[in-house]
Amino acid sequence: MKLNKLAFLFILLLLPVLLTGCSKIFPTPFGNNTGGNENSENPGDITDTPADTPVPTVTEIPSVATEIPSAETSGSGTTLPSDTDTTSGQGGSSDPDSSSGQNGNSDSGSSADSYKTRAEEFLSHMTLEEKVGQMFFVRLRKDSAAADLKDYCLGGYILFGDDFKNETKASIKDLLSEYQDLSSIPLLIGVDEEGGTVNRISKYTAFRSEPFKSPQDLYKAGGFEAIQTDTKEKAELLLDLGINVNLAPVSDVSTAAADFIYKRAFGKDAKATANYVKTIILAMNRAHIGSTLKHFPGYGNNVDTHTGVATDNREYDQFLKNDFLPFQAGIEAGADSILVSHNIVTSMDKKYPASLSSAVHEILRDTLKYEGVIMTDDLSMDAIKKYTSDNEAAVLAIQAGNDLLIATDFDTQIPAVLEAVKSGKIKEDRLDASVIRILMWKLKLGILQ
Repeated sequence: MKLNKLAFLFILLLLPVLLTGCSKIFPTPFGNNTGGNENSENPGDITDTPADTPVPTVTEIPSVATEIPSAETSGSGTTLPSDTDTTSGQGGSSDPDSSSGQNGNSDSGSSADSYKTRAEEFLSHMTLEEKVGQMFFVRLRKDSAAADLKDYCLGGYILFGDDFKNETKASIKDLLSEYQDLSSIPLLIGVDEEGGTVNRISKYTAFRSEPFKSPQDLYKAGGFEAIQTDTKEKAELLLDLGINVNLAPVSDVSTAAADFIYKRAFGKDAKATANYVKTIILAMNRAHIGSTLKHFPGYGNNVDTHTGVATDNREYDQFLKNDFLPFQAGIEAGADSILVSHNIVTSMDKKYPASLSSAVHEILRDTLKYEGVIMTDDLSMDAIKKYTSDNEAAVLAIQAGNDLLIATDFDTQIPAVLEAVKSGKIKEDRLDASVIRILMWKLKLGILQ
């Protein structure tokens, strides 16, 4: 009789966990500290990229450190910051190694090992629903945000310009603090504050007297010194509001004013752009704000994928010698994450957009040796819709190798992923690998204790 009572009590304790994936009934080692995707504001059985899609031969990329000229020879009198500079920024970790990313060559092995050990411990306490939810970095819906955190265990929110309209610094801080308090696992809070044509926050005078300048205008005004100062000011503003990720810098090589991406890019050749990316990433790491290199494998002169399909027919060698260089520079400087575009790059994968291509992700992991977080561009963009439905897009994105899915339609895509795991289309250890990277990022930013 005594044993039966104990069993009955155990079942009562366990029942809430079975009913919800975001339960807090069992103590977990998660802290709850507060610390965009560049979208416009406005096929049958899912499988991995077919085996007949060849992965281009891995060719050694020239070392950025030896190929990129110094800042002085790139047209600026400013010396590039040292990757050993550990000047502390506000709001982040006090870890002396945290000026480097978890993945970059400058990060200490002991720091990365420590993050991984702690992330694995956190993972061991997580339900399947929490694991899947952590892989979704979603567009904020203010009307349902609190309920969405409870229902979907989301990894983070991305805010757009409309989210700051009619708000103040105080109101945004309170709002984001509330979301962090409601979330069982601390959230990534992201925004696209690139400067120039993409400013979600500083276009409103309630947050800054004038919008942040574009990379090209900054460089013309003051070289790399102006870019470092601007990066620091952006980080301070975002962190003060409770935003811990800036989805920047744009790392695409573009030198033609007619290109769609030109106004958002540095506007110079690959080596100069690589210097720019390195400058930004080192400054963001010192400020302890999350960074995102975009749009891998390099946008080139392609059309806007928000409104249609972009097909890139350049030779693979062009990417090795040109477009990959800024991404490699960012990786070596310690970039936290890389966003993959929806362009179809025929030299890498003729069938799928880069964001849904396992071949493209293998290049990023194997050729560029990147170990950090890989994320999709928004899965609701028009360039995706030709290839897959909203529900299936998330499944295919995970199968391709993405860790974070930027999503607007997460309320249909999360259930689709859960069903794919339960049916065996996605293995749970595939989720585990991504969630560990995401948790390591949160540990590095100091938002997960």
